[in-house]
Amino acid sequence: MHGLGADANDFYGIPPELGLPADLQVRYVFPNAPRMPVTINQGLIMQAWYDVAGFGARDQDERGIRRAAEWIDELVAREVERGVPADRIVLAGFSQGGAMALFAGLRYPETLAGVMCLSGYLLLPDALEAEASDANRSVSIFQAHGTADPMVPLALGHATREGLEQAGYEVDYHEYTMPHTVCYEEVRDIGNWLAELLD
Repeated sequence: MHGLGADANDFYGIPPELGLPADLQVRYVFPNAPRMPVTINQGLIMQAWYDVAGFGARDQDERGIRRAAEWIDELVAREVERGVPADRIVLAGFSQGGAMALFAGLRYPETLAGVMCLSGYLLLPDALEAEASDANRSVSIFQAHGTADPMVPLALGHATREGLEQAGYEVDYHEYTMPHTVCYEEVRDIGNWLAELLD
């Protein structure tokens, strides 16, 4: 899932760079978020999974976040209907999309293969303990963040990792010398994680 103001095209070029084994059959699904006004960007209409007013707990668009989680659940259900077991599905996203991958993945009622949050953050953290799915209490989590990220500060990445660990999750955490983007080393680490996860 793409970040705020971007679209599915952002990550079309990533799969060939992952270095996954040629015999590993993987289908990639790149959804587009709907267009909506975004408060933090002066109300401009852009593609977004939910509205953003800020990063504080009171700034979070709970209604929008939960609506987006329902869309993501529908995407997973569609893949399951196509014959892909839930425990072979990885939810992944960048920035706002990464935040949604964590939010939806940790609440999904069936066991997933993994959850990947790139340059994202934990949404509605106070609700996680009560809402976490027992099926995904031990789901594999890959989290990565840039040390020079001006959009989603590194401190939010650290807080996300700490919040997840305090909730009992194990996090495969990585930092890279980069701003709000994806780098070659990160893509290779993702590829290694996926190859081990889906082997």
